[in-house]
This record gives sequence, structure tokens and C-alpha cells, in this order.
Amino acid sequence: MGSAEFNIYAAKTQFSRLVARAEQGDKMTITRNGKPVARIVPYFPDHPARRPGAWAGVEIADDFDDLTDQELKDWYGE
Repeated sequence: MGSAEFNIYAAKTQFSRLVARAEQGDKMTITRNGKPVARIVPYFPDHPARRPGAWAGVEIADDFDDLTDQELKDWYGE
């Protein structure tokens, strides 16, 4: 993994190759007139993908959402 600089023209003509490098973990800086203006970096999701069935077998008690009179008063200020 490394880091490299490419001017806009080179980035445009080699875009697919730069994306492939990013997939391998490389970070590249895109320059215009020698000044950095953008980066191509690997993508990492913000959170893991959902897995259907991850809660399979979990049981919720029948009285899960039952509140006592005192709890109702505490919640609703009565």
C-alpha cells in the first residue's frame, strides 16, 4: 500500500487503474497545476452489513412493555 500523486489528465486517463489501486488499499492525490485538489482512497463502510436472522431465536417476554402504575406516573408525570 502506498500513496501517489497524479495530475488531473493522468487521473482521467488512468481512472480504472487508480480505482483498482484504491481497492488494494492505496491512497492517491489528484493535483491541478501542482496543487492537491482531491483524493482517491479505499472505501470502508460506516457500519457492517446487516445480516438477516441475526436475532433468530430471541424471545421477548409477553409482559415486556407492561408498566406498573408507578412507572406510568413517572413517565407521564401524573
